[in-house]
Amino acid sequence: MFVDYVEITVTGGRGGDGIVAFRREKYVPKGGPAGGDGGKGGDVVLRADENMSTLQDFKYRKQFKAEDGGKGGGGMKSGTDGEDCVIPVPVGTLVRDVDSGEVIADLSEHDHQYIVAKGGRGGYGNVQFKSPTNRAPRKATEGKAGGVRNVALELKLLADVGLVGLPNAGKSTLISRISSAKPKIADYPFTTLSPVLGIVKYGDYKSMVVADIPGLVEGASEGRGLGINFLKHIERTSILVYLIDIVEQRTEEVFKQLKGELNNYNVDLLRKPIIVVLNKIDTKITDKEGIEFLRKSEIDYHTISAVTGEGTEELIRILGERVEEYKETV
Repeated sequence: MFVDYVEITVTGGRGGDGIVAFRREKYVPKGGPAGGDGGKGGDVVLRADENMSTLQDFKYRKQFKAEDGGKGGGGMKSGTDGEDCVIPVPVGTLVRDVDSGEVIADLSEHDHQYIVAKGGRGGYGNVQFKSPTNRAPRKATEGKAGGVRNVALELKLLADVGLVGLPNAGKSTLISRISSAKPKIADYPFTTLSPVLGIVKYGDYKSMVVADIPGLVEGASEGRGLGINFLKHIERTSILVYLIDIVEQRTEEVFKQLKGELNNYNVDLLRKPIIVVLNKIDTKITDKEGIEFLRKSEIDYHTISAVTGEGTEELIRILGERVEEYKETV
């Protein structure tokens, strides 16, 4: 199961209590204060892990708490600090405060860490209260409670190229042709029920990540179909590929529909470089009006057959060049 949104509660460890104690040594009948401080409570830490690809584990565990700090000891010994609670999350996870809605962290690289709930401070032992006027204080303080926070974890996949298109446009077939990804392929809408990532090799020892998201239908940006759940996964991509089936779909009409859905969801998606890919040229059907529209609009396009592989090597080369160009600008 692919899970890309969960809400959890995190609690930092409570600080240990300080204590009241005195030196009790032979020949020192009136020893001074010797109560140690309590240890600090552990923090709750989110850490990006490239070996994770979904938030599924959080479906079954919603509460996370770090270890409490240890109580202070005699002989001015401090209590042990509580152990941190380190929570691994997939690379590309946004962390949002549920109460305020504020994005508080973007864990976009492996091993990125963020303290989402701090542990409480340890209490003071009575040694801390010794003064010239109070040489035998009988005062100690309790440890402080750790922070508590409700946070939402939202996964946005990291990919170089995002494939968008209507259902049955051939996105799954294409990604299986140009990469080692093996998505489910069938001749009915919404075969792809979750995003699929494929690693595509190009040039000498280079590779790019291509994301296939479920097909967009009219009104996807408003909640229809499956696309609204996964449009966020193309927000981080460098390039968008509009894949259009030239047999069943009219190029100009579909292009405008896809562009409209992306605009309604997030206008920033329209600022990304795009390539229109016309699929199923093996059928020998040509949408002359659609191609003329693309030419007049000065929109880059390429023709392929995802089934036979015709044109896919050239498409990989073009996408590789575009990815390299994009990387040079950021």
